[in-house]
Amino acid sequence: MESQRLIFHIDVNSAFLSWESVARLEQDPDALDLRTIPSAVGGDASSRHGIVLAKSTPAKKYGISTGEPIAHALKKCPNLTVVPAHFQIYLEKSRQLMNLLSKYTPDIEKFSIDEAFLDMTSTIHLFGTPLTVANQIREEVLNQLGFTVNIGIAPNKLLAKMASDFKKPNLCHTLFSHEVPQKMWPLPIRELFFVGHSAEKKLQSIGIHTIGELAACNANHLKHLLGEKYALLIHDYACGIDHSPVEEREPVNKGYGNSTTLSRDVDDYDVACQVLLSLCETVGARLRHDKVQCDCVSVEIKDWDFHTQSHQMTLNSPTDSTTVLYDNACSLLKEFWDKTPLRLIGVRTTKITEDGYSQLNLFESEQSKKMKEMEKAVDHIRNKFGTDSVMRASFLKRDTIVDHVSGKEKHL
Repeated sequence: MESQRLIFHIDVNSAFLSWESVARLEQDPDALDLRTIPSAVGGDASSRHGIVLAKSTPAKKYGISTGEPIAHALKKCPNLTVVPAHFQIYLEKSRQLMNLLSKYTPDIEKFSIDEAFLDMTSTIHLFGTPLTVANQIREEVLNQLGFTVNIGIAPNKLLAKMASDFKKPNLCHTLFSHEVPQKMWPLPIRELFFVGHSAEKKLQSIGIHTIGELAACNANHLKHLLGEKYALLIHDYACGIDHSPVEEREPVNKGYGNSTTLSRDVDDYDVACQVLLSLCETVGARLRHDKVQCDCVSVEIKDWDFHTQSHQMTLNSPTDSTTVLYDNACSLLKEFWDKTPLRLIGVRTTKITEDGYSQLNLFESEQSKKMKEMEKAVDHIRNKFGTDSVMRASFLKRDTIVDHVSGKEKHL
């Protein structure tokens, strides 16, 4: 067990729903707070399309879960209030949160749009005891930004993330090494970070149902069941062991990227490309929002055995086009992927230049110009009416299993 480091994990409670509520209250202080009623962000209530991206605490009482179709959620709760997503608002709220957290330590890893790890090892003495400081951050976020967070306090990233998932909302929890047997080991095996449905079933088949039972098991006995790397990783996690560093943030605008961990292995090229398209949608929109272009695109993949590969290419000219990013990303994937089942897919753009300073492409076609204008118009419509207001036809097929903006698997 590790004890020398001090890591905080900050997790926004029902992020999209909270941020949507805060934004509406900022515009109209008398507006109904969506957090106080059964409500959800995502999709279109009138057409019953799309999925639940976030739900309020009252909605949870009806059994509504993130990722389920809007149509299913409305069957569970007919009076559910469904509002469209506004990702530019959420990006701004995320930026505000990261700016606030940066006052406490320079060592911050933005884990996702609504999560961050803080390495407080070298700065905690400036503020107070760990629990006191965590509560101070939690209260500051609520008072200054208007939404709530959970904070996990631990000696490593794994335990900090586990702690932040304890009772919610608006709470701080510790999970130090001596607390692991009491607080973590009794939990169901599915609660352990990185244990998916398939691994849970395999572990249950040999009598392992809790995290503590996994920790007590000889890791060598798991290798034939789960594969050597994965077996050793989750056994370490069950024992509370995690040596991964909190990686410092990159300079602003050094690169724009997005990735998604797949809930099931993907070995089909068309499905993988569908994930790439959804990732390129968000990356392209961010480039256009910041009025910058990229000159290099890369694709990263991680297979079921946790082997990571990435390939990149320099573009013929700087771009902010979703279509250009997607076409090149698919070409890259085809070049270096051998169809080994994938657990993660990511797209990243680098060599960023400001839009106004990029070299003009003298050979740009009229069709290319129209595509740029179309993508900007789509950005505007989505920002105003919600992400699901405009969707590519390829995501409207009945057998589509990937959400068109998050890259996450949909439940059909």
